[in-house]
Amino acid sequence: MQFKDLFSVLKETKLPVAYHHFEEGHSPRPPFMVYLVTDSDNLGADNWAYHKGLNVQIELYTTKKDLATEQTVESVLDAHRFYFDKVETYISSEKLYQTIYSITLLGG
Repeated sequence: MQFKDLFSVLKETKLPVAYHHFEEGHSPRPPFMVYLVTDSDNLGADNWAYHKGLNVQIELYTTKKDLATEQTVESVLDAHRFYFDKVETYISSEKLYQTIYSITLLGG
């Protein structure tokens, strides 16, 4: 899957989704997701990246530990055969739980 296709995949969750952030004043009520490229994961030789990859972070924000919403996100990722790692934290200043799914997209 290519990066340009990721937005439509994430929309399958039926959650509000934005790249990097929502515009100020337009942030939806949780739960919602944002996604962003954290870095590249390229393989190369002879000054050429012959195998390109993008590391992407998908961030789910909820007001409580929400297993049902997490399962919805994970089911969509599984349906599209994404391998993911998951980590979560609580952002006390925002009073939000953040669950981060890390994936790698091939093709850069």
